[in-house]
Amino acid sequence: MPIWRRPKHSGTTGGDKSKKTDGQPPNTLPPSRPSTGKSLENKLDWFQQQFKNCSDVIVRQFDLSSGQSSALIYIRGLINQTTAQDFIIRSLQEEADSLEKPEDIYKFLFEDKGLSVSQNKITEDMNEGLDAILDAGALLLIDGDNRMMTFSISSYPTRSIEEPPNESVIRGPRESFIEDLEINLTLMRRRLKNKGFKTESLIIGTKTKTDIVLTYIDGICKPELVDEMKRRLSYIEIDSVLGSSYIEESIEDNPYSPFPQVQYTERPDVVAAALLEGRLGLFVDGTPMALIVPVTLTMLLQSSEDYFQRFIAATWIRWIRFFFSFISLLLPSLYIAITTFHPEMIPPQFLRTIAAAREIVPFPAFLEAFMMELAFEALREASVRIPKSIGQAVSIIGALIIGTAAVEAGIVSAAMVIIVSLTGIASFIIPHFDLGLSFRLLRFPIMFLAAMFGLYGIACGLILIYIHLNNLASFGVPYLSPVAPLVVSDLKDTVVRAPWYKMHKRPLQTAAVNPTRQKKDSRGWAKDKG
Repeated sequence: MPIWRRPKHSGTTGGDKSKKTDGQPPNTLPPSRPSTGKSLENKLDWFQQQFKNCSDVIVRQFDLSSGQSSALIYIRGLINQTTAQDFIIRSLQEEADSLEKPEDIYKFLFEDKGLSVSQNKITEDMNEGLDAILDAGALLLIDGDNRMMTFSISSYPTRSIEEPPNESVIRGPRESFIEDLEINLTLMRRRLKNKGFKTESLIIGTKTKTDIVLTYIDGICKPELVDEMKRRLSYIEIDSVLGSSYIEESIEDNPYSPFPQVQYTERPDVVAAALLEGRLGLFVDGTPMALIVPVTLTMLLQSSEDYFQRFIAATWIRWIRFFFSFISLLLPSLYIAITTFHPEMIPPQFLRTIAAAREIVPFPAFLEAFMMELAFEALREASVRIPKSIGQAVSIIGALIIGTAAVEAGIVSAAMVIIVSLTGIASFIIPHFDLGLSFRLLRFPIMFLAAMFGLYGIACGLILIYIHLNNLASFGVPYLSPVAPLVVSDLKDTVVRAPWYKMHKRPLQTAAVNPTRQKKDSRGWAKDKG
């Protein structure tokens, strides 16, 4: 069961106070707390029992000048040990010299919070102290007092912010998310300097206790959408969350659909743009991919490059992308259907060329296309798995050698090699990898229908896909919107990309609370000129 809590990250806002009950799920009683008394020795025995056979757990014991025994517990490699030594241990020892009575030490530490370390917290719950240590913190124990103090002084190696490897652009930001949740939220804060940007933190995973942060813009996003996301997350009971895909498969409306209903991205500007349209962003600690919901089919066919180019060029690129999306889905099937059932559709001279090329091929067009598509998928997968230094060379050489050898051996025709190559190139044009994978999967059943019934089979397959897409939704938003159902005002950012000064409204399906993006035409100066 997810545990809702206040975000621990600096600079964030939000946190659902109504959901927070001392770190426990709502409407549940807190677990029993282990009783160890005020003795430091008993506390250390309990923690050492919990961290049995953990060589990286450090227990630093030291005495204050007043004779009080103390201990600082942390995990080596997760905290800044210099901070622990200089600002906790040394500061406490120096301050203790001026405090004569043990009661003054307790008051200075627990009531006045005199240590110069921010983000500290007082607790009496041993389990909460244990969680703080596991969450890259340090725990301070003082003999003679039940209270403990936790410090958030995490410091561990992280990957530097680099250019997005999978969503590169020619004109636009070059920053991408990394595996550190706090840095990812900082990248979002730099773009959304607004008090309405909310970040609500929760924990999922009984073993990993992974931090998840739900983000949205209050006043733009519909409250029902936020409540629905929280409801779906509340049903997740799993022992580990090692990536955003764990969450994605648990919250999508139809997990058995081949089409993705959650968009993932590694670009902060993409998430910021989605939040400004009234959508939700979900960040998972330990993964550089953020999730966006709800999504539509047209969103998955759009690229961030569309919004950094001039609208005329962006519209032309979109037309090319939509056309080649159909090519990646239908080209092999059309070749099979026309050459097998409808040769009269091909010009006679071109038909003689194809017939001459296929004369020595012993397989029907369907089996020929099926073998070549499988070979291409194998080469694509091999290029991903083998080392990058040789991956590209192996994939290109393998394709050339296999294609040339297959044609010379008479196993496949040259026309089929061209068809499969064009199909593969078209599939790479689709910006979203999961949508491209959906088209690759659907390509095979449509090929089978084309081999069985010709163009009639292709038409039936497309009708079935259209019916499925019409019934598909992402968090209640129709997958084919704004085309079906038709929302005329939202068509400015679908097949075409209207100039920014013409897109006055946000998408009505997601931003009904505050649909106005800009109140007037930003090129009004041109009308007033002269």
